[in-house]
Amino acid sequence: MSNTPDETPDDGQNPFKGTPFEQFFGPNGLPGGIPGFGGAPGQMPDLGAIMGQLQSLMQPHDGPINWDFALDMARKVAAQQPDPSPTDKQQAAVADAVRLADLWLDEATEFESGVTSTAAWSRAEWIVGTTDVWRRLVEPVAEHATGALGNALPAEAAAMAGPLIGMIGKAAGMMVATQVGQGLGALAGEVLTASDIGLPLGPTGKAALVPANITAFADGLDVSGDDVLLYLALREAAHQRLFAHVPWLRDHLLSAVREFADGIEIDTAGMEEQLRGIDPMNPQSMQDAMSGGLFDPKPSAAQQAALVKLETTLALVEGWVDEVVSQATAERMPSAGKLQEAIRRRRAAGGPAEQTFGQLVGLELRPRRLRDASTLWGSLRTRQGVEARDAVWLDASLLPTAADLDDPLGFREDVATPVELSADEFDAEVAKLLDEGSTE
Repeated sequence: MSNTPDETPDDGQNPFKGTPFEQFFGPNGLPGGIPGFGGAPGQMPDLGAIMGQLQSLMQPHDGPINWDFALDMARKVAAQQPDPSPTDKQQAAVADAVRLADLWLDEATEFESGVTSTAAWSRAEWIVGTTDVWRRLVEPVAEHATGALGNALPAEAAAMAGPLIGMIGKAAGMMVATQVGQGLGALAGEVLTASDIGLPLGPTGKAALVPANITAFADGLDVSGDDVLLYLALREAAHQRLFAHVPWLRDHLLSAVREFADGIEIDTAGMEEQLRGIDPMNPQSMQDAMSGGLFDPKPSAAQQAALVKLETTLALVEGWVDEVVSQATAERMPSAGKLQEAIRRRRAAGGPAEQTFGQLVGLELRPRRLRDASTLWGSLRTRQGVEARDAVWLDASLLPTAADLDDPLGFREDVATPVELSADEFDAEVAKLLDEGSTE
């Protein structure tokens, strides 16, 4: 049995002491009887041995993450449960549901349809169809992970390691790729649509649903399968309308994730524990070691601002969808209230989707704000109409804040219902504003 770190002889000469790499480069090697990379105490580790071992863990790839590896792992995780390809009948059912959903939504919002195509996806197809956006979300995190590993080395060790630093960075990328693959595979097993977690993960304009997961979701709801499919098609089509007609929204959300990721601190102490548990000859040991996540975020002020921005915007997106779908189904679908509550409970429970998102980008979301946002949008529509509600999305500066969600019924309560002006009256008001501005 290998010595524990406390039992490892210490002559004070190991340049990697106190870093996550001590167990790799120490004279006793890795725990579990795996030979290490170190030479005799006080000597430089055997770089040739290190290179040989690390090469067994990695394949050549561009960027901080080996996406081929991550996607292969995600598919294997998703395949642990049956994942049949959607039939032609299911494809047609999704297309029909989205088409009907768009007709209903025409009466509930000022935004026109944003759907250009439809799809029924298997879980594996969801993984492939959302990869491009996941790259934008996850790669900044991976870059910080590799940087944190390099920075964990003391100057003396970094100087001695030389070209090894690049290999260490790739090893970190492999660790993140493992976690990404596991996370996407798990998430693929529960998402219902391409926009299910509030982020625009799928291709622009493609309304995609996952029939296998929808069937599982419908079990026990005491609602017909057709109603469940139509309700989820309404939510997906509403998401597509919003992102199609608010051109800044997609980048606004993704930039908030990147801003949060930019300040992530890697828990190097926890990573050391993970490294100790890795057997280079046993891929399963790497999966087990990575299952706990890499992150120990201690948000800075900038990160807190990015977090509030993201949480608030996601809540507003989901709340708007909730409100619009509620209006579209009010006179048409008696089961809509039950389905709305099921979706709300699913989000409020902070289930595997939110947990997986937290593992992937180091960020835990708080979907409890969905109800507050839905109440805010509904109150605004009641007081000022559909046009005023949707006009709030014209610019990010007009959006409700986190404080507004604390008092959703009070948002813009001091603003009177807009009065329609004739063309001449409108021109006169504009001229008045220009005159007032020129005298300041």
